[in-house]
Amino acid sequence: MRKVEILALAAVALGCSAVVATAHATELRLSHQFAPGDVRHKVAQMVADEVAAANVDLTIKIFPSSSLFKATEQYLPLSRGQLDMTVFPLSYAGGQRPEYNLTLMPGLIKSHDHAARMNTSPFMAEIEKVMNEDDVMTLVHGYLAGGFATNGKCIRKPEDVKGLTVRAAGKGFEEMLQAAGASISSMPSTETYNAMQQNVLQALNTSSSSFVSFRLQELAKCYTPAGNVALWFMYQPLIMNKTTFENLTPEQQNALREASKKAEAFYLDGAKKDDVESEKVFRAAGVEIAEMTEEDFAAWKSLAETSSYENFIKQVPEGRKLLDMALSVQ
Repeated sequence: MRKVEILALAAVALGCSAVVATAHATELRLSHQFAPGDVRHKVAQMVADEVAAANVDLTIKIFPSSSLFKATEQYLPLSRGQLDMTVFPLSYAGGQRPEYNLTLMPGLIKSHDHAARMNTSPFMAEIEKVMNEDDVMTLVHGYLAGGFATNGKCIRKPEDVKGLTVRAAGKGFEEMLQAAGASISSMPSTETYNAMQQNVLQALNTSSSSFVSFRLQELAKCYTPAGNVALWFMYQPLIMNKTTFENLTPEQQNALREASKKAEAFYLDGAKKDDVESEKVFRAAGVEIAEMTEEDFAAWKSLAETSSYENFIKQVPEGRKLLDMALSVQ
């Protein structure tokens, strides 16, 4: 055999081995609406970094700040396999799946540790079943707490929102606030800065993390943070297309699971820290700080029970069962 033929055969052999070595190399696309400094981006980055370090031919490319899909438009492409992963406030998809509205319901979660117990509860297993029906699965559970910010008077109790236009983030909160006499303007948190700046909003609910990420301390006159008493807790998991996950190799799946375990612990700790940090940021900006009392919380909860809770039970199949499951978590 001539030298040229030997070299040609060697090249083919090397090429074949290269194809085998990269046959399972995969890049996943992860989209979210948050700025790179936000805890939710850090959770995504931690998963990406841990998976890369596992050396299983799997990479995750992150698209922050709504650079791939708009904030509220990520669930549908995820369920269709047009997007692989997202960190997503699940109640944003409450229009498609009304069960998700229970993941942002006034007074349902009492603390971050309570939220962590909710994440491992039979209630959350039921929510996971709903996601699975849409070819979606959870990798990292996470709740964030939040509060109120206003461009005028402080909000502590229900009568404080009467006559104000408020952004609330989810159907349950919107119904409760309407029952208290507020008008509602629905929008993702990415749009709240401009809306408050233009006085389209006089007040808003969002997470402690988003208050800082979107620089709302620059506009607010009063801030009611998620202190010892927090009314607002929102489930914002890192979720993935289920079929995409199942098509990965066992080594890649395991790397994602292990990375997600680390990220979930980080997420819980980061959520607690963000509550403290947001209050510091608003104080430093000269914003008045209002504290919600246990009596204030009870007044809001009572109002929610006769508005958003009752509506959820009426409008959602097996709504009573789901709500009772959530309320049973102590």
